[in-house]
Amino acid sequence: MDIKQLTTFKIAAENLNFTQTAKILDYAQSSVTAQIKSLESELDTQLFERLGNKLYLTETGKLFKKYANKMVSLSEEARLVTSGFREPSGTLVIGAQESQCTYRLPPILKEFKNQFPNVKLIFKPAHSDEIAKEELLNGNLDLAFIMDIPKPKDSLITEELIQDELRLVASPSHRLAKKSNVTIKNLEHETLLLTEKGCSYRSILEDSFREANISPSNKFEFVSIEAIKQCVIAELGIAMLPAMVVDRDIKNGRLKELNWNHSIPPFYTQIAWHKDKLMTIPLQSFLELTRRTFNDSNEIKKV
Repeated sequence: MDIKQLTTFKIAAENLNFTQTAKILDYAQSSVTAQIKSLESELDTQLFERLGNKLYLTETGKLFKKYANKMVSLSEEARLVTSGFREPSGTLVIGAQESQCTYRLPPILKEFKNQFPNVKLIFKPAHSDEIAKEELLNGNLDLAFIMDIPKPKDSLITEELIQDELRLVASPSHRLAKKSNVTIKNLEHETLLLTEKGCSYRSILEDSFREANISPSNKFEFVSIEAIKQCVIAELGIAMLPAMVVDRDIKNGRLKELNWNHSIPPFYTQIAWHKDKLMTIPLQSFLELTRRTFNDSNEIKKV
């Protein structure tokens, strides 16, 4: 097998579409098909299967994908090391929730692009921490930002960057906005505006209801955190959201933080990557820049 075949397989495994793979690599589709067939012949196994109009990885294909990703990354690293003083290039694929992309990452991205103008950054939405972790384990992301309670380590390396706070918010005109203490019972018949399943702060809220043996029936689920915030402002319901998303609106009077007398476990923004991930120079630099930026932000908060 050669690196050209491995690169084609890697792109095809990510897109599960040979036509799209051909466009990305600027190949004829027949060339993509021929390379995959040649690779399957050399490995003596089937990597893809077609069911109807959809393409799927076989179980062997899923296993091989992890090794192909490593070999392609190693090849890129080898070219980088042997290129002397040539500007580093390549691609970093990063998973992050909308709130991180909007409120935390812009300064990091700006400085990184100044340092590595030839490195392509691809952001993939990670609407829940579970999705981000699965994508890391499958080799589809180089690293991911997650917001979660610290948990036992697995095949991922996670590093806590900053402790976050959660706010239970409503419209200032909501009937609970002037209540001095809001209990879990008070929320039983309220409309809850929730992020997707697997999102850590949705899980925290739902765990609170389970512990109180309460099953709220009025729930709306959204992909977008910003959409949830706007719906709260429009008096459509109550939501639990990260402080970084709502604090400005609370200060400006567009939202009201409810005095919820319920303890929330420590909750952190973390950065995660696979323990076997090849640490290229751009990836190491992105990690260091992220640590420094979050540390500076944390120091500012302490002053």
